[in-house]
Amino acid sequence: MLVRDTIATRLKDAIHKAQNQSLIQSDLEIPGTGLVERPQKSENGDFASSFPLRVAKSVKKPPLEIAQIIADSFEIGGCVGAVFVAPPGFINFKLSSDWLQEQVEKIRDQAEIFGNTDTGKGRSVQVEFVSVNPTGPVHVGHARGAVLGSALANALSAAGFDVTREYYVNDAGTQMELFYSSTFARYAQARGRTDIGIPENGYQGAYLVELGEKLAEKYEDKFLKMDEQKAIAELGEEALNLMLQVIGVDLERIGVNFDVWFREKTLYEDGKYEAAINYLRGRGLTEIHDGAE
Repeated sequence: MLVRDTIATRLKDAIHKAQNQSLIQSDLEIPGTGLVERPQKSENGDFASSFPLRVAKSVKKPPLEIAQIIADSFEIGGCVGAVFVAPPGFINFKLSSDWLQEQVEKIRDQAEIFGNTDTGKGRSVQVEFVSVNPTGPVHVGHARGAVLGSALANALSAAGFDVTREYYVNDAGTQMELFYSSTFARYAQARGRTDIGIPENGYQGAYLVELGEKLAEKYEDKFLKMDEQKAIAELGEEALNLMLQVIGVDLERIGVNFDVWFREKTLYEDGKYEAAINYLRGRGLTEIHDGAE
């Protein structure tokens, strides 16, 4: 339990104690949240409550008097070293120095798991991030999203959620077709076929020249001896796997890892996409704009 919540629970006990002693009314509504907060100024302690100010009108007593009644009913100990009141009606709490010193040893003992909670109670959460087209290496812009996504996943995991980190591999569509054709062209050129050029709107990066040379060294003329469309598809799949390896290694270098690398193409291969889109079409839930559904 968070320190703030611990103090809030004990403050509620103090309020109930004062009510049982008929020092304040028994029908006061105690808020479930926001009962204890951080004060704006450090001289007002580590935590504070404005509860007396909220109920002064109902209790028909000055807020400062209500604050003192509740403070006197509060049991000092554990994380709380002192309780004092301040105008116009705040109850302030100061953490115990001995308790704080004990936390240092706990932090050292628990190391990386210190501060973890069970808020999530094992509930499953999927965080899908980065997921850029695997048509080239990741760049600084991708790394920004990678760090943010990884940090979010780590925070959820520390909060007790069962987190799955997913990279959605966009290996279907026009961009992948251009990547495959561009890769085949660079491969062919590395084998001396300068008559095969990069397709219009294809990928021109130097990394693709290196990739083509690597494939040419490994496969020699294998893909030049088969039907071109078949060669583009098979060589493209090999290039995709190599590019995913590069992306994975680069992300690991900045501490970003994934549990699942989901391939978009599998949605089309097992019929899930067609089943889903037909379901939506049948209910009139799809629209076509600029030739795209």
